[in-house]
Amino acid sequence: MTIVKTLIVDDEPAAIEGLRLRLEAFPHIQVIGEANSVAEAIALINTQTPDLIFLDIEMPEQSGFELIRQLQPEHCPAIVFVTAFHQHAVKAFEVRALDYLLKPVKLERLAEAIARVSELTSNRADKAQLLSAVAEITKDQQGGNAGSSKERSAEESAEAAEPQYCIERQKLVIQDGRNPIQLISYQDIIWIDAAGDYMCVHTQAETYVMRARLKSLIDERLPDVFVRIHKSTVVNLTYIEKLQPLCNSEYNAVLLNQKVLKVSRTYAKALKQRLLG
Repeated sequence: MTIVKTLIVDDEPAAIEGLRLRLEAFPHIQVIGEANSVAEAIALINTQTPDLIFLDIEMPEQSGFELIRQLQPEHCPAIVFVTAFHQHAVKAFEVRALDYLLKPVKLERLAEAIARVSELTSNRADKAQLLSAVAEITKDQQGGNAGSSKERSAEESAEAAEPQYCIERQKLVIQDGRNPIQLISYQDIIWIDAAGDYMCVHTQAETYVMRARLKSLIDERLPDVFVRIHKSTVVNLTYIEKLQPLCNSEYNAVLLNQKVLKVSRTYAKALKQRLLG
């Protein structure tokens, strides 16, 4: 089995230690270094040339995305983001990350990420594509070319119009073209929130990211047990524990797992009717 030289980058020593211990379950993963910052990571990459980096996103001074921007195509290892914040998932996939793991990292999900390493590390085209995607994101963040941004927006809208998923009778099928197809039972989905052309599908065990618009999903007739509570959120009624009234006829929906979701005034009446019968 080919040895995969691996670097862990995280500003939290406890996070590094926890991931390093989990990686001991994979004999072919050889941890060759640990870094607490982007600067330390760059120095190790230049001298150790790792095949794989487990990379935290939010770090002091420079983020994990800043590290990617500094990589050269010929030295670009596979990237697996490790973070406590699922809202970074969309951007992680935009820069062609191999995978995106939420802290605390579960051994099963870690195994899935490692299983994808061999394919990506042998594909130089993917590495160049990753850096190209980062450059495009950087250009957009800095203002970039207004015309080019409009063209990209039109292209993205056209892509979003194409069905990126299908809804079966009991399962939501998630496929992004790079990762294994995920079939999620509707009864396991707690809530879904949207951000532009992407959605985060939340279950008790995992958060899945799919490229699609919430309106398209609703139009495809989500099961009746799902109710819209905000312009960007739908929730599974069976997971609502109580409603807490706020000012202006708004509410907080407290879920069984104690997650709190905002119920806007627009959707509050319909939600109460569904809950009260």
